[in-house]
Amino acid sequence: MSRFLKNRSLLILILVPFLALLLWNLRQLQHPAGTPVSPQETMTRRVILIPLDGRPPCRQFVIDAGRIGGTEVVTPPHELQDYYSQPGDTKAMRIWLENEMNSADAVILSVDQLLYGGLLTAREKQASAAEVEELLRYLQELHQSHPDVPIYAFSILPRLTPQDTIDGYDERRDIMAYSRLAGRKAAGLPVDEEKLAKLKDKIPPASLARYLAHFRENAALNERLIDLTHDGTLARLVLGQDDGEEYGIPNIEKFALQGYIKDLGLTEQQVFLTHGADEIALSLLAAWHNAQTGYAPKIFVQYSDPQAKDRVMPYMAVPTGTCTEEKIRLAGGKTAASPEEADFTLLVSTNDADKDTLASRADCVRILKKNLAKGQPTALVDLSKHFTAAETVLPQLIASKYPVNRLLAYAGWNTTSNALGTAIAQACLYRSSLPAVQNDDEAIGLAAAQIHFLENRLLEDYFYLKEDIDVINGTLKKAGYTNTADLDLDRNYRWANLMLRTSMMRHLRVYRQTDAFRAPFPVDAPSGTIWLQLHDLQADMSFPWPRTFEIYLETTPFFERLSSAPAT
Repeated sequence: MSRFLKNRSLLILILVPFLALLLWNLRQLQHPAGTPVSPQETMTRRVILIPLDGRPPCRQFVIDAGRIGGTEVVTPPHELQDYYSQPGDTKAMRIWLENEMNSADAVILSVDQLLYGGLLTAREKQASAAEVEELLRYLQELHQSHPDVPIYAFSILPRLTPQDTIDGYDERRDIMAYSRLAGRKAAGLPVDEEKLAKLKDKIPPASLARYLAHFRENAALNERLIDLTHDGTLARLVLGQDDGEEYGIPNIEKFALQGYIKDLGLTEQQVFLTHGADEIALSLLAAWHNAQTGYAPKIFVQYSDPQAKDRVMPYMAVPTGTCTEEKIRLAGGKTAASPEEADFTLLVSTNDADKDTLASRADCVRILKKNLAKGQPTALVDLSKHFTAAETVLPQLIASKYPVNRLLAYAGWNTTSNALGTAIAQACLYRSSLPAVQNDDEAIGLAAAQIHFLENRLLEDYFYLKEDIDVINGTLKKAGYTNTADLDLDRNYRWANLMLRTSMMRHLRVYRQTDAFRAPFPVDAPSGTIWLQLHDLQADMSFPWPRTFEIYLETTPFFERLSSAPAT
């Protein structure tokens, strides 16, 4: 009996704190400190988007970010869109676009989607001369029939990696080595000519011919698109370099196109070359919105450590500083010499555990807290050389109780160009929209759209891509999957998505109770400063394609309006 009482006492000691915490959490959810609000969207513009492909970064990001700028972003029906290796219906999509033009303020379109049916298909498929001419005529006729609707087009240069149709590990390795050496030679650097010749001899002639032809065809297409920009058919053309490296045959094409653009006397406002692919539509939306509102952002850039600006991160052909300045110019902004003359600060962290840079994370936290105290809006780009949580700033930011919903933007997706383009676009859309706010309801609606996009990025870029993806991949491999980039979701969709949701919801339950998440944040409104607080955050997530590389994620934030400013 005494043993029973002892065990019961121990059980009570364990359960009482747990039940107290549970009751406290329930009370917080049921009895907010302020008044619950239901934000209202105000859409004043309409943009048609033909996305690079159907993945969320290329499509859903742009739709969600459009809401920050009061812009309805309309995309083709799902039945016309590509799905993984299945190309989109290019002919039906062109008909759909033409029918939608009458009610559009602008069009942002992917040439790779309209010609090939998406990025993955563009990497493999060869377009005939007749198919290219048909697309070019379509674009000319589209402009002629709707001259007041500007067309912003973007096209992607092929990456260094060979097409999937070129098979065999040794063959692909030799082609990539040959491409890198050929790129160094074209850049005027010394190379081992004997090694270059031996590599060429090892590669099957048909495979090398297919690889090189891909660049020639792409260069010819892009020259014709540049011509369409020169004659005014396209309001702007952006050429993106996908998964670049410092030296390679893709750079030979890029430099040749730069020469062609210069010969025609075109400016960066007409044709812009950038590193990256997935984020280009979002950058174009921000650039267009900045032009519509007359906003030319001045951005002060801070780096996590003295070497961060010159660090070349994975899948990039240029240092981080070069890419940063490029993405700022693409959005229509310029760098500021000091925080005092800037509209906002862009803090860029490029941590690399191999270079012993992890101490810079604490420096980033100090910078963010200092900027917060000064009232300097700051966007954080949280890059990781090895895509690991240990190299990121966010966990230290949460642990320090920094109010994360006061970040102007956050991005830490897979490549430097993706993350920079996303963060700069979000920050610009929010800042350029503030002057147009007419009343408190619109101010709250703008803040809600901003927080929605921000929380989506925090959950995916950190909690999924730095915490969960490796665990999920490991579980899949234990279950017999040798390639997590090619899942059989027809057979295991429910199981894979249940594993995703279980893991992410575990993070979300903890994150929602942190001081960093629950801290109130101010909203500029015509009546003065409004204070909002996130009362709850629900999330829906799934794998949009049969691979784990990206997820579909949509959050639903629940807000409350505080009656007064919180005590400091």
